Amino acid sequence: MIQQLESVERWLYGFLPLMIYFRNPYFLKDLRYTFLTIYVGIRLSRIKKKFYSILDRFLDKVAEHPHKKFIVYEESSYTYSQADRESNKVARALLTHAHLKEGDTVALFLGNEPWFVWIWLALSKLGCTASFLNVNIRSKSLLHCFSCCEAKVLIAGADLQGAIEEVLPTLKQQGIRVFILREHCHVDGIESLSDKIQMESDEPLSRQLRASINIKSPAVYIYTSGTTGLPKAAVINHERVWMPAFALTFAGVRSDDIVYIYLPLYHTAGFLMGLCGAIERGSTVVLRSKFSASNFWNDCRKYNVTVIQYIGEVMRYLCNTPKRDNDKDHKVRLAIGNGIREDTWVEFLERFGNICIRECYGATEGNVGFINYGGKVGAMGREHFLYKMACKYALIRFDTEKEEPVRDSRGFCIEVPRGETGLLVAKIGKRTPFSGYAKDKQQTDKKKLRDVFEKGDMYFNSGDLLKIDDEGFIFFQDRIGDTFRWKGENVATTEVADHLLTVDFIEEANVYGVKVPGHEGRIGMAALKLKENMDFDGKAFYQHVKNYLPSYARPRFVRIQDALVVTSTFKQMKAKLAEEGFNPALIKDPLFYLEDNKGYIPMTQEIFNCIEQGRLRL
Repeated sequence: MIQQLESVERWLYGFLPLMIYFRNPYFLKDLRYTFLTIYVGIRLSRIKKKFYSILDRFLDKVAEHPHKKFIVYEESSYTYSQADRESNKVARALLTHAHLKEGDTVALFLGNEPWFVWIWLALSKLGCTASFLNVNIRSKSLLHCFSCCEAKVLIAGADLQGAIEEVLPTLKQQGIRVFILREHCHVDGIESLSDKIQMESDEPLSRQLRASINIKSPAVYIYTSGTTGLPKAAVINHERVWMPAFALTFAGVRSDDIVYIYLPLYHTAGFLMGLCGAIERGSTVVLRSKFSASNFWNDCRKYNVTVIQYIGEVMRYLCNTPKRDNDKDHKVRLAIGNGIREDTWVEFLERFGNICIRECYGATEGNVGFINYGGKVGAMGREHFLYKMACKYALIRFDTEKEEPVRDSRGFCIEVPRGETGLLVAKIGKRTPFSGYAKDKQQTDKKKLRDVFEKGDMYFNSGDLLKIDDEGFIFFQDRIGDTFRWKGENVATTEVADHLLTVDFIEEANVYGVKVPGHEGRIGMAALKLKENMDFDGKAFYQHVKNYLPSYARPRFVRIQDALVVTSTFKQMKAKLAEEGFNPALIKDPLFYLEDNKGYIPMTQEIFNCIEQGRLRL
């Protein structure tokens, strides 16, 4: 009898894992995420209890492996110890010549190069806050970003001297000290810095220089790239730095990994997730000045890269490069980022091999984030009970026409059931704070939703429409303002674009809504980039949208462009296109109009005039 019981017991132990797997095929991945969440939670509580910054982590790694490569840039490489000493020299030069003190803010106008890292480390050692300016901004936008952070000093790259000279009169008027990374500069109002750095000692600096800095002190200002309006300076305090840095831990990055960073260091993905994440892990960083689809895999092979980052349309750009016999000849094992479309995900894996893709979600200024640790294609995150306990978030019903949450008879928001699209909101609290934007109370308040589920509560408004499926995976649907309403129906631009990209002659698609005189809402329009040596086939395109899209979602107008405009983080720009509309007198690109039940025909001034005058109803 005992032997029979033991036999049954062995059978149960063998069968139990199968039962768990069929009930939840993601059980082991959920379990791993549970342990990681507990581990990171303990780390964060210790960091808060006894202040420990990402700079402290860097210095610990210097002590732990001083001769390990930290930064590889072009043909040069720098160890952790060398980076430490270089930043000491920069800090001493700024202390002597810029007279910086703890709490000062310094604007950094510099692209991806080792100097960026040395200067940021130097400022951290002095207890100063770095404000990262986008190197593509000029004149009015540059002055706006500079004034947001109230910086007293500006440090610029040698190649950006022209942009500085454009705004120099204003900077001089405001008493701003301007330094440029050159050994000599003869322009009045701009001081050379490289020569001063070379003269300084590389001895460590006293910790007393930053003695008053704490976990809530601002560490950096990062400007939201956005797709509309002037950039906003998100306040990133020392506590907030750690959350995106830990994303690499959740993704499975190890200390022996080599991380490839080509994304701008002045943005969240490149700096917080990429550079700070690599420091947290003690990894090596291969730094590139900017993204190059043609050189991407050559770089990965040359430097033995094991981890890559991506954002926006980057993965599609890689898939659009000519196929080669050595596409799978590399050591990349992990890709982490945000914005890969489902069709590109599949194509990328088929072409470039078995690379683990960790799609994630988060906003620079946000207090909520997700990671798709389960690996389900198309999802950007997965729900987990521990995370939901720590970060209270919800998807609420949203009226895209009024552009505001739907509220019940009591005035509270309505949480949508699984499978429905809703606006992501996250409760603002001690564990999930929202610091807002520097010197912009109006924009900060706009991101706060009050009385969401009870009187007096406050939630962060992400501005993103998401959906959660029956398995708990989270899918991005659209941005508020990108989704438009036509004929009483909501049209999600990303969904329409996904369908258009399956047409054989289309390489890129950007879908948006345009206003039409005498009509409510906005009607669909698509900006398309065609594949090389291929033409726009109006009849084939019409047949495709007719087969796959409901009538209200079919783009009524098509604009053919040589290149689709994107932000520096490869997000598509929609606002300017929507503003330009479909007037052939103003737009020089080829335009097409969907004639009822016939197909896409060239857009003429006569058709436009008929629509504008109300003689042609859409």
